[in-house]
Amino acid sequence: MINIAKPVIGEEEIKAVSDVLKSGILAQGEKVREFEKNFAKYIGVKYGIATSSGTTALQTALMGYDIKEGDEVITTSFTFAATANSILSVNAKPVFVDIHEDNFNINPDLIQEKITKKTKAIIAVSLFGLMPDMDKISEICKNNNLILIEDAAQAHGAEFKQRKAGSFGAGCFSFYPTKNMTTSEGGLITTNDEQFAEKCRMIINHGSKTRYYHEIFGLNFRMTNIAGAIGIEQLKKLDFFNNKRIENANYLIKNLKDSNIVLPKVKEGYKHVFHQFTILTENRDEVLKKLLDNGIKGDIFYPKPVFEQPIYKKLGYDGKEFKVVNELCKKVLSLPVHPSLTRDELDYIIKILKEIT
Repeated sequence: MINIAKPVIGEEEIKAVSDVLKSGILAQGEKVREFEKNFAKYIGVKYGIATSSGTTALQTALMGYDIKEGDEVITTSFTFAATANSILSVNAKPVFVDIHEDNFNINPDLIQEKITKKTKAIIAVSLFGLMPDMDKISEICKNNNLILIEDAAQAHGAEFKQRKAGSFGAGCFSFYPTKNMTTSEGGLITTNDEQFAEKCRMIINHGSKTRYYHEIFGLNFRMTNIAGAIGIEQLKKLDFFNNKRIENANYLIKNLKDSNIVLPKVKEGYKHVFHQFTILTENRDEVLKKLLDNGIKGDIFYPKPVFEQPIYKKLGYDGKEFKVVNELCKKVLSLPVHPSLTRDELDYIIKILKEIT
């Protein structure tokens, strides 16, 4: 079976974990601090705050900006549930915007009409490894005095006009095993705001700077030293991993350009790091089944927009107005693009796709 994702773990990560285990310092420690510093430098910002997951990174960022009940946060209608759930977790209201058909990301031209007196922030998601138009989104935030949070969970190393994801607003990353790099589980917030960084550090540590002295409300959202050690080694390899993903994606695009599917588009000024290689195809479910029958693990990210999830329906959300996402959700299909793919495997994927579409 050709898998949709495959974490690449080498001897370096194994040794790093072993060293931490031998040290006895397993919870948050120097390895986490080193990883935070290295990742912040890679993104091009001053501060990194490591968390237990991408979801807790988002939740911490919202808490750090004092987003609360009665506030509204604008975000995309097409993302993993964690983006919107983090907004619910601070008792704020997610306000959804339709997506752009060319890149699956939020359509900036539709944001302004959703802004009200209650709007406090925008969470801009970089879906599948491709950033949205950050010039437009940043300008909207500036003109309306809104906080900008980047959900960069799928965009490690992605760029917009040579600036990395996570350098425009407060960046929130995930290091789940299927991501472009992993710490097993884990997340991280990037920022240039020292006061915000300090508050986030307190939030993830029970609201405390000093042991047993709790100044603000907080929880245990800390990253472990084990995860930090893995992250240090994975970050060294991230550019290589991304370059392989881009190489694989370009090979698929070149050899599938005459097929009956809609391929990913990458405009000038964008660096797509292909967390997912997502196509559009008619009879999607049938195509997916035929891929599986031929030993290729495709997947659907995502079969339903967030507003179609049962919890959001119970909250009264109705997504009929979102024409683009409702249409594309029926056609999206992601193919293997991970760094471990061989040329023979890519050729086989191309061969089968041409036969079944």
